[in-house]
Amino acid sequence: MATQQSPATSAPGDGPAGAAVDRWSLVFAAGLISFVAMLDMNVVNLALTDIANALDVSPTTAQWAVLGYQLPLVALLLPAGRWLDQVGLRAALLLSVGCFALCSALAAAAPWASWLIAARLAQGAFGAVLFVLMPVLAATAVRPELRGRAMSVPATLGPLGAVLGPVIGGLLLDHVGWRAIFLVKLPICLAAWLIARRDAPRGGGRLRLPDRGSLGDAALIGSAIAAVLLGLTLAPDAPLWLLLALPAVPLVLFWLRRPGGRPVATVMRASGTAAVNGSVLALAAGFAANHFLLAQYLRREDGESATATALTMLAFPLGMVVAGRFGGRLADRWGARPTALTGAAVTALGLLLLVPVDTDWSSPDIAWRLAVAGVGMGLNGGPVQALVMTSAPPDQLATAGSAVQLSRSLGFALGPALGTAATLYGATEIAGVRAGLTLAGLAAAIAVALLTLHHRTADKPTKTTDHTETTDGTTSSTSTTSTTENDRTIGSRT
Repeated sequence: MATQQSPATSAPGDGPAGAAVDRWSLVFAAGLISFVAMLDMNVVNLALTDIANALDVSPTTAQWAVLGYQLPLVALLLPAGRWLDQVGLRAALLLSVGCFALCSALAAAAPWASWLIAARLAQGAFGAVLFVLMPVLAATAVRPELRGRAMSVPATLGPLGAVLGPVIGGLLLDHVGWRAIFLVKLPICLAAWLIARRDAPRGGGRLRLPDRGSLGDAALIGSAIAAVLLGLTLAPDAPLWLLLALPAVPLVLFWLRRPGGRPVATVMRASGTAAVNGSVLALAAGFAANHFLLAQYLRREDGESATATALTMLAFPLGMVVAGRFGGRLADRWGARPTALTGAAVTALGLLLLVPVDTDWSSPDIAWRLAVAGVGMGLNGGPVQALVMTSAPPDQLATAGSAVQLSRSLGFALGPALGTAATLYGATEIAGVRAGLTLAGLAAAIAVALLTLHHRTADKPTKTTDHTETTDGTTSSTSTTSTTENDRTIGSRT
């Protein structure tokens, strides 16, 4: 079946001249966007204590400086992809990068908490567009035979942002103040915006408001996620607030029956990757809960400075970056499933080793355990992505990739709220932290179980039905049986 090329994904050189020109500057711009997006997700957590003190709000309210960004990011991820199919890449890129930077500046200037949360909500909306644009920009800036090399640029600069984020944040918090963590991203955004303005090909569709279907999907997903996050965030004060999360189930079920949700459900059924996506969500939630609770614990009143906390937390992304370089090679030799499963198991081990944290633990005691968890995440990330993409039908790769990104982003959003809710079961501060860390470790263990479930069922034959329209207008059906062969095809497909 032929596919129509959308304005947002036109090939390089499309335009009046029609010449195929590799635009490596745009690939670098995609890398800058990846860097600043990962920097933002890792730097703000460290500043929550300072934000709460400066704006005279509770830690629960200050937490919305993070959740306010993650909520629209998750809710708008899939609708943003539908919207980008209808508009030009250049216009969407300039708008999203410029508004992302503007919202960051507004957050830095916030005189009170409601201002900060509103700025972060708007920034998350534009962040969702950037997350979808990153791979599209890198893949369409060069010829198809050079896309592998191009995609490696944002894949490298993204983890670099994760590594440098805590260090930069810690130094800024100790020597400048919490407002600087929002301002430090502006020069990077400006560089990406100028490159896009100069080199992004003109043409394509103009900017337009999202269609009603996309807005409806965003409202349903956003309402479900908001209900869960609100319930988990308010639960430490009164456990009955957890009842707020109940409406999330019918909202998600209704969304899955709509045009925006049906493709996601269809591709997961066809590829058998529902368990894999569940493992991605569980592992991301466990990591995010652990990262959030440890940062807050280290920054307690009699705890470490922001710089010392940043250097301790740096062990996790360093382990992830080092191991990530070998994850793909191991997947080629062992297969994607065993490598992803091993990575999840190592991550669970590292997170569970942190459960008995105590006040007499030194920073190195925490750092080496974080490094173990980081190594596991590095081994898991690439292979689990390849596992999903190689399992998906060839004409539904974009939907499969969006589903993985949604699962991961949802896990990052839910993790801190789940960890905070778990702390209410501790009689003391340290007992509450241990309860939250236990939940984080259990979430990682669930990810291992889900990947094991996929490992046992992936090679079972599945029956598919091909519908063919005959000359008299009727439809004939042909059933075929196929077997998923992910491990044997991963090298050729990726």
